[in-house]
Amino acid sequence: MNKPVMPQSSLSLKLPTGEGLIETYRLAASRTFPAKLEGTLNRVAFSAAHVVADPLADGDPWLTSAIDWDRTIAFREHVWDLGLGVAEAMDTAQRGMGLDWPTSLELIQRSVRAAKARGGALVFSGAGTDHLAVEDAKSLDDVIRAYEEQIAAVEKAGGRIILMASRALAKLGRSADDYARVYNRVLSQVREPVIIHWLGDMFDPALANYWGTSSLDTAMDIAVGIINANAAKVDGVKVSLLDKQREIDMRRRLDKNVKMYTGDDFNYAELIAGDDKGFSHALLGIFDAIAPAASYALSRLAAGDEAGFHDVLGPTVPLSRHIFKAPTRFYKTGIVFMAYLNGHQDHFTMVGGQESTRSTLHLAELFRLADKAGLLSNPELATRRMKTVLATRGVEP
Repeated sequence: MNKPVMPQSSLSLKLPTGEGLIETYRLAASRTFPAKLEGTLNRVAFSAAHVVADPLADGDPWLTSAIDWDRTIAFREHVWDLGLGVAEAMDTAQRGMGLDWPTSLELIQRSVRAAKARGGALVFSGAGTDHLAVEDAKSLDDVIRAYEEQIAAVEKAGGRIILMASRALAKLGRSADDYARVYNRVLSQVREPVIIHWLGDMFDPALANYWGTSSLDTAMDIAVGIINANAAKVDGVKVSLLDKQREIDMRRRLDKNVKMYTGDDFNYAELIAGDDKGFSHALLGIFDAIAPAASYALSRLAAGDEAGFHDVLGPTVPLSRHIFKAPTRFYKTGIVFMAYLNGHQDHFTMVGGQESTRSTLHLAELFRLADKAGLLSNPELATRRMKTVLATRGVEP
């Protein structure tokens, strides 16, 4: 059970507020969540998990991926302990923004092995076309072959598939028929039902006009048609459009055997809670940063305590909206920063040097919002680490 939330703690630090100003910020008292799932869940919930870089590796971060495999897998153990699944090698793991396909495949292989060692912990892994350079994709057959290659590799590792959106298909696909040709062919070959990921261009500008149109209404018609026609091959759909009404509309149109996994990092609490016509399951990047709170909130929902669910998850939404603010593709920086503050890694260094994509002001506001939501698991450690990062950016204690 949570400790009572008190107004303030004795901890404080200096944080920038903008226009060159500095304030003394006093932390709220901490809120403690269980380290392991207590009770059961009535939603399938995945955390799209980040990777931990190796800051001591000899290499050029913009060009090569150096991964701390022990810490990376340890974080997945943390997620599994909380009753959540791991969505592996997705955009949260910097897929396409620092993590190439060979490293992604090694990550998938290691994660699947770790899941099997736990007796079958839940893990689905991203299969896409990112080893095919967009400029080298000349035909839809090239896209199909690229999908087939990655699907075969993930299935050989014993993994389940999340079928990722393809930059090459976004370049070449011009119509509903083009997308149907690719998805029908690929889905006909998968061993087990997959999760289809519709990733909006706010997460990846190269995916603009996905499904062959600039109209989201038309795109949804095309997507729903393809998915429902292949329902036996589709476990669910992850929608990352940051548009709750479109997700609800799509949810109500899906075949009854196809799950909706919310990818809406702005509105997830109300979408998971649902309404009298249905609800969304979850596959969220923000669940990486708030896993203990998410697990506890979901357990309260399963126990019939919807007020308790919203009491815990509601305060996390402002933090998530901040982390995922435009340019949304840089949200991974906030995810990794939370992992650093909460002691899951000893540094704030990212694959591809992506720790530089958010400003000092952004990180300061992240700290405030995480504190107010009770998400700093060890406030003393978090405060000390925040001060260290600020000092490297010119804000002295």
